[in-house]
Amino acid sequence: MIFFNDNVRSRAPLRLGLGGGGTDLAIYSDEHGGVVLNATIDRYAYAHLTRRDEGNILFKADDLGTEEALPCSLDFDIREGLCLHRAVYRYMMREYNGGCAVPMTITTTIDVPAGSGLGASSALTVALIEAFTLAMQLPLGPYEVARLAYHIERRELGLMGGMQDQYAAAFGGFNFIEFLQGNAGVIVNPLRLRRDYLNEFESSLVICFSGQSRESAEIIKQQVGGLKELNDATLAAMHEIKQDAHKMKVDILSGDIRGMAEVLRSSWLSKKRTASSVSNSTVERLLEVAMGNGAWAGKVSGAGGGGFIMLLTDPERRFGLIRKLNEEGGDASAVKLTFEGAEAWAVR
Repeated sequence: MIFFNDNVRSRAPLRLGLGGGGTDLAIYSDEHGGVVLNATIDRYAYAHLTRRDEGNILFKADDLGTEEALPCSLDFDIREGLCLHRAVYRYMMREYNGGCAVPMTITTTIDVPAGSGLGASSALTVALIEAFTLAMQLPLGPYEVARLAYHIERRELGLMGGMQDQYAAAFGGFNFIEFLQGNAGVIVNPLRLRRDYLNEFESSLVICFSGQSRESAEIIKQQVGGLKELNDATLAAMHEIKQDAHKMKVDILSGDIRGMAEVLRSSWLSKKRTASSVSNSTVERLLEVAMGNGAWAGKVSGAGGGGFIMLLTDPERRFGLIRKLNEEGGDASAVKLTFEGAEAWAVR
C-alpha cells in the first residue's frame, strides 16, 4: 500500500460557463473543434479522505444526507448509489494501489444543490482525485487530473456531458479553453486580464438559483441527437455559440462589459435552439423579471433546464436587481471570481 497521508482534505471550484458551452461535447469538438470561455467562482466541491486500519469502506455525501458502507473490496457496482465516490475510489485503487482495496471514509459536500449548472459533479470528481493524488503522492498535474475526471465520468460511468467542467475545476481562474479537432487534445489558456476590467465584470455579475435542479443528461442527449442526425439548426446554433465565445473573449480582454452582455444575450438565443428543454417557464419568468429590473442580459449556466441563471447588470443597479429576484421567488446573490484550481492538504 502506498498511502503517505491518511487524513486529507481537498476542494475544487465550481464554474460559470460564459460562452461556448456545448461545443465541448466530443461529438462536436472532434469534428469542428470547440472553444469555451469560463470562470471559476467562490462555490466549491469538497472531499475528505480518512484512511482506517481496518473495517469497511464508508462513502458519505453530507449535503445529500446519504452514506453507504461497503465491504473492503473492489467488487461493487460503480453505477449504483454514490457513483462518483465509488468510481473514483475503485479506479484509484485499481490503477495506483495494485488492485488492493483500502479501508477508508470518504466524505463530500458541495456548496450548491445538485443539478445547479455550475459543473458541480465534475468539480466533485476532480476534488476526489486531488485528495487521492496527495494521499498517494501521485505525479498528477491539472491536465492529468482533468483528463482522469473526464475518463471516469464519461467512460467508466457513462455519464453524458462535455469536457469544460473538469478542466475548469482542475485549473481554476478565467480561462479560454480549446478542444481540438480529432480528439487531438485540450489547451487551457488563462486570460491575463487587467484588474479594473475584472473588478467591473465581477461587480456586474449576479447569479440566481431558479429553484429547479435539472438533469442535464436529457438536454445533452437532445443536442447530441441533433448533431448525429446532422440537424442543420442544431449545428448552426453550435457554430454561433462557438463564435460568441471568441467575441466574448475579445470583449473581456478590452474591458467591454456591455459588449459581453450583448454576446451573452445572443448566445442564450442560440443555446435555446440546440434543444427544446434548455429553457422552461420558471427560467423565462425570472429572466423577464431580471430584464425589467436592470439586467443587461442573462442565460442559464450549464446545459440548461433550470439550475443557476447568470446575469450581467450595471453595478449601481445590482443590489436592486438581486432584491427583486429574491422577492419573485429566485435565490439571487453576488458572486466572487476565484483563481486557484483544485487544492488538497493534509490534516495534522
